[in-house]
Amino acid sequence: MNKLYIGNVSAEASEEDLESIFKQWKIPHSGPFLVKTGYAFVDCPDEKAAMRAIDVLSGKVELHGKVLEVEHSVPKRQRSCKLQIRNIPPHMQWEVLDGMLAQYGAVESCEQVNTDTETAVVNVRYAARDHARLAMEKLNGSMMENYALKVSYIPDETAAPEGPPSGGRRGFNARGPPRPGSPGLGARPKVQSDIPLRVLVPTQFVGAIIGKEGATIRNITKQTHSKIDIHRKENAGAAEKPITIHSTPDGCSNACRTIMDIMQKEAVDTKFTEEIPLKILAHNNFVGRLIGKEGRNLKKIEQDTGTKITISPLQDLTLYNPERTITIKGSIEACSRAEEEVMKKIRESYDSDMAAMNLQSNLIPGLNLNALGLFPSGAPGMGPSMANVSPPGAHGGCSYGCSPYGAEGPFWASMLSASSQPLAGQPESETVHLFIPALAVGAIIGKQGQHIKQLSHFAGASIKIAPAEGMDAKQRMVIIVGPPEAQFKAQCRIFGKLKEENFFGPKEEVKLEAHIKVPSFAAGRVIGKGGKTVNELQNLTCAEVVVPRDQTPDENDQVIVKISGHFFACQLAQRKIQEILTQVRRQQHQQQQQPKSPSGGQPPTPRRK
Repeated sequence: MNKLYIGNVSAEASEEDLESIFKQWKIPHSGPFLVKTGYAFVDCPDEKAAMRAIDVLSGKVELHGKVLEVEHSVPKRQRSCKLQIRNIPPHMQWEVLDGMLAQYGAVESCEQVNTDTETAVVNVRYAARDHARLAMEKLNGSMMENYALKVSYIPDETAAPEGPPSGGRRGFNARGPPRPGSPGLGARPKVQSDIPLRVLVPTQFVGAIIGKEGATIRNITKQTHSKIDIHRKENAGAAEKPITIHSTPDGCSNACRTIMDIMQKEAVDTKFTEEIPLKILAHNNFVGRLIGKEGRNLKKIEQDTGTKITISPLQDLTLYNPERTITIKGSIEACSRAEEEVMKKIRESYDSDMAAMNLQSNLIPGLNLNALGLFPSGAPGMGPSMANVSPPGAHGGCSYGCSPYGAEGPFWASMLSASSQPLAGQPESETVHLFIPALAVGAIIGKQGQHIKQLSHFAGASIKIAPAEGMDAKQRMVIIVGPPEAQFKAQCRIFGKLKEENFFGPKEEVKLEAHIKVPSFAAGRVIGKGGKTVNELQNLTCAEVVVPRDQTPDENDQVIVKISGHFFACQLAQRKIQEILTQVRRQQHQQQQQPKSPSGGQPPTPRRK
């Protein structure tokens, strides 16, 4: 990452001019300047020299009346997910920076770069190219506390080239097998799950884990075939620092075991007498399933491994920290076995949620669930607040697993699925009655109605709470009116809000009942012959779907379908029912469009002229 691109170069500038500037500012370079029309390239001996050139020269030094722009030279094939952001206000808090970066997509890592400048520099890796591109467009040149941010790509050697998967040029096959270390083979180990292992370690042991000039941590990564990020610059002064380990499950466990051994040895050498438990960080979405019904899963892990396991309370969660701390006490061997079992449960939960997400996205093509931040990334928790509406990628605003605040533009592609696309024009509006605990009404409305107003604005839906049916009513009806996208976002946030506000226990999954109305003549199609369709619907979605018998149609000749279940189950069931209704409407439309035959039953034969 030591090759520099020098932009905004005057046509009068020569190689000697640029060399003179570098000499004046005492910036070493390891090769000649390659001067082109309007720009130039040069190599620096190391990254420190390259960073100094960027900090000292870019936007600050003139040459023949033009202010030079200096940044890393990055080939197009390596312009992937990695960005460098410079000129960050020196006093800016990490939480604020995390929230800002998360506005544009899921952040996999964010590491501060040591420089001689007053302002801060970070290297950021996004989960997707589009996220990085959006961040580049929105942040470069934007003002933050009177500092103009400077954003540029940095080389991503692990980036897979865009284009056909074959790896060859268009119209040509790839020539021979990929070279070792090339993107075709992947520089990083294959990770079976996107969930990394995150642990907390006492700050006093971080130096021992890194080792002299990073020798120890390099040795761990080499032996365990893992990528390890030590977030030592986060939360300055904190007693503990997070470590993120990316690898296969075995690789993560081996790296964790090695880190525990190093801490134990350092504790003996420094006469540290306190017990050093293993602390694992896990997103709140997965903790309920780790605990299990009545705590059975956790008790079994404790019994099988001979450890004592405790989990931090829900009250410790914040919008910026959706992770719970799982503390495991016991011998190193026992803690290592417990880590394997805990992470196995967490990965199973993640895989289950991903399968549900994929099924949901298949039913609603074009809905970008990843942009919603439905599942946690490997980076520390980042999320928006209700008062600060943020674009996609931030998670934590909704502990149920859905980040509530979406993009500046719509998240759906222009093409909607058959279940949400009318015969012509825009997606049809739908009405859903969602029933919530009566005690939760205040949380949904918010102070002076701010929460429900912001939620309605975010989702693009009309959201109203119906009056209570009686003094002792235990449930209240939320009336949501809007197209499928709006329904998805509004309901997701309501499910999440109920979990955040502890209306459901830590071991409970949020399950609500939703009512939708269907034309009475279509109710039979929802039920199916002998109840076949509704049974298949329940098996597919894991929701309880009931069409009450002996209903009297309302003034619009509609009857109610009741759907009960967790968020994904309810959404799947609603979409499938809407798909059935769309098919019924389409058939009716086709029948109406067919030409009517005369009373004789056969269409008239045209007369020959």
